[in-house]
Amino acid sequence: MSIELVVISILIGFMLGVFSGLIPGIHTNTFAMILVATSPFFIEIGIQPKYIAIVILSNSITHTFHDIIPSIFLGAPESDMALAVLPGHRLLLDGHGAEAIRLSAIGSAGSIIISLMLVFPISLFFSFAYSTLRAYIVWILIFIVIAMILSEKGDYVRGDGVVAFYKYKLYALIVFVLSGILGKFAFETEHMIYPIIELPGGSVLLPLLSGLFGASHLIISLFTTSIIPLQHNSKISLKGSRIINSIIKGSIAGSIVAWIPGISSAIATVILNLFKKEEIRNSMSENSLIITQESGITDSAKEFIIAISSVNTVNAMFGIFALYIIGRTRSGAMVAIDLLIGGDAIDISMIILFLFVISFAALLSYFSTIKIGDNIHHILSKIEYSKISILVIISLIMTVIIFTGVYGFLIFIISTTIGMLSSFMKIRKSHAMGVILLPVIIFFMSI
Repeated sequence: MSIELVVISILIGFMLGVFSGLIPGIHTNTFAMILVATSPFFIEIGIQPKYIAIVILSNSITHTFHDIIPSIFLGAPESDMALAVLPGHRLLLDGHGAEAIRLSAIGSAGSIIISLMLVFPISLFFSFAYSTLRAYIVWILIFIVIAMILSEKGDYVRGDGVVAFYKYKLYALIVFVLSGILGKFAFETEHMIYPIIELPGGSVLLPLLSGLFGASHLIISLFTTSIIPLQHNSKISLKGSRIINSIIKGSIAGSIVAWIPGISSAIATVILNLFKKEEIRNSMSENSLIITQESGITDSAKEFIIAISSVNTVNAMFGIFALYIIGRTRSGAMVAIDLLIGGDAIDISMIILFLFVISFAALLSYFSTIKIGDNIHHILSKIEYSKISILVIISLIMTVIIFTGVYGFLIFIISTTIGMLSSFMKIRKSHAMGVILLPVIIFFMSI
């Protein structure tokens, strides 16, 4: 093994991860599938498949650090960071955008440290418990959905009456079902997508999530006169105990969902949110468009950003262990690595190598994320927020059309409309995760 090639592979993956993380519509799966498709050429010139796998893994980890930046500053979400849009915008409009990026970087980096301590006991547990867990997954998902809906309180104030109390739960159910039906329909008709540019990794999730969590939020924001305010110093004001607590919770959640079929990082964060204080639930509602000085809400939004970043990074890390222990792939990156070297070919020495790759990529990503987050607002703050919103909406439309064609654009329009409902109904946008949860529940009930 050449240590020079290992380092070079990590650096290449790091650069690809920065690019894919910052550019909406470009996902790690795209680069992963391109590298798999071109692997015969690299093998022919003497580059072993494991070095290509290192590039893919480094790309995957780096991406989870940087994809928070467009989520907060542009409102253009990836599937795993979709729920970060609203708390992220609250912090941005409160002048804490740079601090939020720094907290996200700490969450991702800290989760790697926590996960290194969890990796072997959790891997051992799932090596024995996976088959049993899989048999009950549908009931676990149903329980999560019921808990999500029943926990919705909307703008209910004590004394408004029973009808008002249950009204918001009904609204939550409506948004969940509508988004779920759209998701089921979109996944079943994904074959109708004809992208203008034929690139691997294109998915119907792009128009679905860009509409539900991106464009819908940006369109609502156009009805306000907000601009990106002067951002405060990026110095972290959140208490260390709350930071550590959020990292630990996110790390545990992320290390678990990597093994469970149908549970994404975003859904894991929804589960965490069910046990959070009410302030963060409110921060994910329509009222997040309003600048507030309530420190409790701001701190809860910061904790949420740390937690979702931790979940996202740990989920990417544990994917390689799910492949090694149970032979299952949970992401496009892991599918690519499986195709290149095969799950059966992964041994303990390769696991140690991959842990080094993850740690090195995470270290580089931590500093680059902070550097970008500390400086990007200097450019964006000089532009009127409504103009940025319009520009991003146009960019999302162009990206959707290029990667998913006219049919994807139609899905995008429908998903945007459904995504706006939660704002008008004054409920949490997380109920729109029914777009993934309902199809997954139906799938597992049918097998």
